Amino acid sequence: MLLTQQSMGWKLKSTLYFITGAIASFLALPIFFIVALSFGSSQWLVFPPPHWTTKWYERFFENPQWIESALTSLQVALITSILATLIALPASFALVRGKFAGRDYLYSLFTLPMIVPVVIIAVATYSMFLSLGLTGTLVAFIISHVIVALPFAIISIINSLKLFDKSIEDAAVICGANRLYAIFKVTFPAIKPGIFSGALFAFLVSWDEVVISVMMASPELQTLPVKMWSTLRQDLTPVIAVASTLLILLSILIMLVSNTLQKRSQQA
Repeated sequence: MLLTQQSMGWKLKSTLYFITGAIASFLALPIFFIVALSFGSSQWLVFPPPHWTTKWYERFFENPQWIESALTSLQVALITSILATLIALPASFALVRGKFAGRDYLYSLFTLPMIVPVVIIAVATYSMFLSLGLTGTLVAFIISHVIVALPFAIISIINSLKLFDKSIEDAAVICGANRLYAIFKVTFPAIKPGIFSGALFAFLVSWDEVVISVMMASPELQTLPVKMWSTLRQDLTPVIAVASTLLILLSILIMLVSNTLQKRSQQA
């Protein structure tokens, strides 16, 4: 007999709920701390805060360097998300429906950036762009971020394609539509949640990336994580906690949207 929620006794169910809640609280505890620190009145990162204030949020939004870094992160993440999705779409179709030798090895190659330590990718891309004279440019940021974000987009789209019933697309072809038209009108709408999820994950990877961004940054061009890292080494004011809180809020929002899209994809 399978163990289901209905078959569990109240003692076992209560124990599982308690363990799950304890683990979730342990993982979320640093997030609560950093949010609390962003509202602290002390000029240092002191917990618990002696008093509560919003002055550090005011200083964050009044500082043009923080705003410029945040806008740079947003620009790089948006472009990275779009490019990674555009590359992942044909690659996913080839990996799922292709009948060629070495398909599994190609899939491993696409997902390799998820396995290789980020610092190795950072050093390799920095050496390449340094030789090309592109370090500290928007192009270097975007290309290097696409490299690490692409596997997440590919995996999301591949999972949606595997769940899609290809016979529906074949039926459209039998009814007179050509294959490309059937893909655009039948397949793409059906796997749209997976495409959006892949784009959101790619955005999130780029938005939070710091190791590669530190190697690509220049005094004139920095993303928000790089600005946080450089400020952390010089000044431990709660403005860093403000930037961290904003990063956390956006990341949580993206994860919620992605989770909603995945549920819709499974229900479709």
